[in-house]
Amino acid sequence: MLEIELKVEVPSLDPVRERLREKGAEFTGKDHEHDLYYNAPHRDFGKTDEALRVRYYGDHTLLTYKGKKLKEYGLKAREELNTTIESGEVFEKILLRLGFTRTAEVNKWRENYRLGDAAFALDTVEGLGTFVEIEIMAEESSTGTEAKISTLAKEMGISGEPILASYLELVLSRQ
Repeated sequence: MLEIELKVEVPSLDPVRERLREKGAEFTGKDHEHDLYYNAPHRDFGKTDEALRVRYYGDHTLLTYKGKKLKEYGLKAREELNTTIESGEVFEKILLRLGFTRTAEVNKWRENYRLGDAAFALDTVEGLGTFVEIEIMAEESSTGTEAKISTLAKEMGISGEPILASYLELVLSRQ
């Protein structure tokens, strides 16, 4: 599956939240996501445009691998593989024992909404600001996903230059 998303920095989340409610979007929860990123000993993920993340949220831990960004899409698109892990702390120790190094930490508070097959995230990211993400998971052969996301953004009053960088890249660029 491909994660195709539009990310835009916004001055306030309130107008988007109101518009989502007006359109009947389903509120699916609010989380604090504490993300820890690791780099591999055998290749530099910064150079290969990959990411390995351990995410803590609520009582859960999620391991995510993100492949390099695919240039043929106008929005940010990349392979994303996720799996829950029983103990994030133990998994992090395993990574360290294998020679992986922790490269960055991202803290965000996220409100989640669903409207049809689109997921909306209203994010407040520590040290960066407020952002809205519209994401649709699609098969590689799907067409029209970018146009659908663009239409949803207009309907929600979301405008601005799409940000193709990840929160990780934005945090690293400010260090």
